[in-house]
Amino acid sequence: MDKVRVLDVGLVSPLRSQAIYHGIAYAMKPDTPDTIILVGPTDPYVCIGYHQELEKEVDVAYCQEQDLPVYRREVGGGAVYLDKGQVFTQWIFQRGHLPATLEKRFALYIQPLVDTYQALGIDATLRPINDVHVRGKKIGGTGAAQIGDADVVVGSLMFDFNFELMARVLKVPSEKMRDKIYQSLQEYMTTMTRELGYTPDYDEVKQLYLEQCEKALGVDVYLDEPTEEEIKITEEVEARLGSDEWLHQKGGLRQTSAVKIHADVYLVESAYKAPGGLIRATARLREGRIDDLTLSGDFTMLPAFAVGALEQALRGLTLDEDAIRSKVGEFYRALSVQSPGVGVDDWVQAIMRLKV
Repeated sequence: MDKVRVLDVGLVSPLRSQAIYHGIAYAMKPDTPDTIILVGPTDPYVCIGYHQELEKEVDVAYCQEQDLPVYRREVGGGAVYLDKGQVFTQWIFQRGHLPATLEKRFALYIQPLVDTYQALGIDATLRPINDVHVRGKKIGGTGAAQIGDADVVVGSLMFDFNFELMARVLKVPSEKMRDKIYQSLQEYMTTMTRELGYTPDYDEVKQLYLEQCEKALGVDVYLDEPTEEEIKITEEVEARLGSDEWLHQKGGLRQTSAVKIHADVYLVESAYKAPGGLIRATARLREGRIDDLTLSGDFTMLPAFAVGALEQALRGLTLDEDAIRSKVGEFYRALSVQSPGVGVDDWVQAIMRLKV
């Protein structure tokens, strides 16, 4: 890469703040420059990860009561409350221009974020695989995906954050659990405002961030505007991301741990916390075999179709640990799957928990 284009689009609608990087990625051609987008939403909203199931992650009724829109992105990770307290930093690069492994890709993406915080006097560091921490407290998360012909990495500059609303929009089994979530957010997350005692100027921080990007990437950056075609494709993406069909696409079975349909058929759900994120497995078991399977969670997995392909690969298998491990291992090798912090053994643990 010789130069990197910067699209500082400012404050836009919640839907546009997610659709813009999808649109730039889908519009990418061989001569499209590598691009960094700086953008924020005019209004609050909730965004869920690509592999998540809406009803299991978000208190949909509360969001509707509060007029908080909910959107699904094409990037992994968990459900999050977003507002103009964050400036999203979205990288859309030509395939092959970023490091091949996700671990190294995240490290490169996070470096200018860390350097920006440190330049402001905030003791930020990379916490592998893909978090930025300040003395053990998280200051924003990141995610990666392959969209169209582009490699995409996204995250944010965390100016401020509404911890109470973040705890409120999540789907939890009890108010006691919600209180614990709020307490944990207060204790283990931080922001620029918390660290500095004031909110720094947005434009000054963005300029500082771009300077750090130049250093990390070893290239110059230049300000530009999206092309007409990129805007057109972004608008088409908005129509899809704003549709009920897209939002509910992973919708599945009830949250009950096991439901007996008849003597040989059960609906079962398991949850397993791997180092790289939560794995949810929801299955229909017929005579001890996986008859149907839905996998979701807040992990990152490439290529994008890998989760659906793994669901298909495991159907028909008995819940035998050796058989599951063999099939998942074969699957990872065949597709060169990348899933930082989630390995073959983690999938085996999640699937074996489906046993009735």
